[in-house]
Amino acid sequence: MKIIWPSTALLTCLLLLSGCAGTPERPRSTGAWIDDNILEVTIEREIRASDEAYKGAHLVVVVYDGLVLLLGQVPSEQLKAQAAAVAAGMYKVDAAKVHNHLSVGGPISMLARTNDGLLTTKVKTRLLASEAVRGLRVKVISENGVVYLLGAVTSEQADASVTEAQKAFGVQRIVKVFQLPDLGSDL
Repeated sequence: MKIIWPSTALLTCLLLLSGCAGTPERPRSTGAWIDDNILEVTIEREIRASDEAYKGAHLVVVVYDGLVLLLGQVPSEQLKAQAAAVAAGMYKVDAAKVHNHLSVGGPISMLARTNDGLLTTKVKTRLLASEAVRGLRVKVISENGVVYLLGAVTSEQADASVTEAQKAFGVQRIVKVFQLPDLGSDL
């Protein structure tokens, strides 16, 4: 039993990760997914290490297929700009794909963060249920009632994603951070 449990857990994780491989139109490998997660942690660590004033800041770093989204609250405009500069200077980060949506102020409350988690879940559920969107191609994150949609999708999928996200109760605003392969640009 002691050997079966870890083996079963490992097999389950591998099966779940294989579902992140992408689609035939634009494959997204498990390695890319892992790279994005490692890059998120690395960027946040480097931002926090760049200045002690980040100690009380609420930072959220989201990476999806080369797009970098900075969210949260920092104490000053200088720290907001510095966070973007640190992220843009990282290996494997294209400065043009860093989207700085940090706000200046104190961290939001735990209740607001909990509501953001619920809002993210509601929007992601709608996207997963939508045939037009292919929810697995869109990453959803909410911060202070604002829903951010990231991913590499077509223009039609981007529009459908926004339409579905608007239907979720509690959405105050939607920010699109899409890379549109059909146009070769960021939205």
